[in-house]
Amino acid sequence: MPNRLATETSPYLLQHAHNPVDWYPWGDEALARAARENKPILVSIGYSACHWCHVMERESFEDQETAGIMNDHFVNIKIDREERPDLDHIYMDAVQAITGSGGWPLNVFLTSDGRPFYGGTYFPPRPVHNRPSWKEVLAAVARSYSERRADLEKQAGALTRHLAVAASLGAGNEPAAAVGADGEFTPDLLKQIRDNLLSTADTRDGGFGGAPKFPQTFSIRFLLHYYYFTGDRGARQQACLSLDKMLAGGIFDQLGGGFARYSTDSGWRVPHFEKMLYDNALLVIALCDAYQLTGEPRYREGIEMTLEFADRELSNGRGGYYSALDADSEGEEGKYYVWTRDEIEAVLGADAGVFCARFGVTAEGNWEGKNILVRARDVPSDPGVKARLDAACRRLLAHRAQRVRPGLDDKILLGWNALMNIACSRAFAALGKEQYRDRARTNMEFLRTNLKGGMIHLYHHSFKDGPKFPAFLDDYAFLIQALMELQEITGDAGYLDEAREITEMVIDHFGEEGTPFFYFTHDQQNDLILRKKEIYDGATPSGNSIMAFNLFYLSKLFDVPAWTDRARQMAGGVKKLVTGHPGSFGTWATLFQALTYTVPEIVITARRPEIARKDFLKEFVPYRVFQSSSQENTHYPLLRDRPAGEVPQFFVCVDRACQLPVNELSALIRLLENVNKIPSKSYNNPI
Repeated sequence: MPNRLATETSPYLLQHAHNPVDWYPWGDEALARAARENKPILVSIGYSACHWCHVMERESFEDQETAGIMNDHFVNIKIDREERPDLDHIYMDAVQAITGSGGWPLNVFLTSDGRPFYGGTYFPPRPVHNRPSWKEVLAAVARSYSERRADLEKQAGALTRHLAVAASLGAGNEPAAAVGADGEFTPDLLKQIRDNLLSTADTRDGGFGGAPKFPQTFSIRFLLHYYYFTGDRGARQQACLSLDKMLAGGIFDQLGGGFARYSTDSGWRVPHFEKMLYDNALLVIALCDAYQLTGEPRYREGIEMTLEFADRELSNGRGGYYSALDADSEGEEGKYYVWTRDEIEAVLGADAGVFCARFGVTAEGNWEGKNILVRARDVPSDPGVKARLDAACRRLLAHRAQRVRPGLDDKILLGWNALMNIACSRAFAALGKEQYRDRARTNMEFLRTNLKGGMIHLYHHSFKDGPKFPAFLDDYAFLIQALMELQEITGDAGYLDEAREITEMVIDHFGEEGTPFFYFTHDQQNDLILRKKEIYDGATPSGNSIMAFNLFYLSKLFDVPAWTDRARQMAGGVKKLVTGHPGSFGTWATLFQALTYTVPEIVITARRPEIARKDFLKEFVPYRVFQSSSQENTHYPLLRDRPAGEVPQFFVCVDRACQLPVNELSALIRLLENVNKIPSKSYNNPI
């Protein structure tokens, strides 16, 4: 007999629809029952690709005895953290305040009015390693709620007040009114960030810190940009080493492309096999930076293989991208991706030897008796051998496709799709392949059609029965950036107008009074115990860091100085945090470079600007404002008095002070070398 989750659309919630637990989705029905029956609420949060979420389900939520305890004593609510990141943020903060750590599955106990008082992450079915069993936790909480209700109410009140105070403080843990006062950014500050970041670097295997090891694409991009401005070879070396080691390791799918979420070891060999849309989008963006900077073919290959993976395995065929692939298939983690040598020999025959040498395949295996493919040797220079390897990879990929596939989370999330949209735009810029530009356009049209609400408002999530849940700050921030990127690669200024309209809506409905920051949720959303603002750059950039960049960029295109001031105030409010912990605030750190150095305003005009635009976009110029046009357009400040002729003209300006136009890309690049790397306070008007 299915429970109430059977009518939901989230693949994660549907996975629990036949549990004997009397699950509710988050909503009025569950909250009303808890209030009516004066029962505590158990909220369990996870996501479809979460391995340990599946483990706890099998061990506890599918167990009749355990479900009986849960049903007798609690109102049980299941939440997909990707559907409701707002709830996840609040209750994750609560569990971290209680235990000092967090993760998924996230299990938190609430009073009947929704205030948290106790929680944790994974609990085993039996006590182990000083961790109580799930049944013991349930019994203890139920007993305490019955016998010590006043103490738990007091605890819930104190914890909720703590969360509210934390949410109301400025980003730098200062009173809100003081945030943003320090708006000075200097090369010395960037060097301090660089030094603190490199102090955590793994100089042998790349990346930062030890196992488990996450890609940290924001830190990689900061270092690539730092090299551009300073010529610091150590920064470039660590950034490229990190990408090289990931591309060579098991975290990268050597047959099908795409990256797993993280590596369980420090050498990137053994991944946690789930594949997330956002990880792959962010890694494509970092690889595009690296390719533009170095021209190394391995980065081009990584971009192409990852986007091929996204199109093959995450596309809905109408322009949208699904959320994730599970780590498990047939109940085993990684089963879809690993090989025995015997299997490979059976498929490849005489070509098995060269393939196994290339990808480190042995009879013993490198993980639990099987082989995770890694690039153990370089591709031979012999074109014939390379052709054999390429053919072998195609044959094994086709063979693998006959296996039972990992579960697909076919939610379509606005923010994650916008990140992939940015990745496609960046890939077109770096590689010049028009199919990537076409994908970005098609995806944007899909998002406009399927996630648009009334007026300018958008939805967070689209599924088979239509859009659900109001969009969050991250959704809007990423979408604005995707529109700005599309304007750059297409020359269609209409994308800019749309970006401006959405930005104005975000300011009106997400802004925090008294500070320059933004709340995570819309001001009309009323099913939360408090409104939070997120500044930490976690698995994806924080909405606040991206909004600061968006404001800074759009202020120059539309001549809105107040938006520049707000971006600087936001960055100033997190300066101490970013400087001390750059690995946790990598997008902010990268923004600091834009605020430190001169940001040129670049315009290309021509009756047919496509070729000149495409050539310029291949260049690595981390921070610049860019428009191209086939005619003068007085609506946009940068395009005024810019007539278009047969021969392309390249204009470079800084704060509306312009140098004489040039007709050659090489001349433009020389101008940028003289302008772009100058600290902004040192820039002198060239005219």
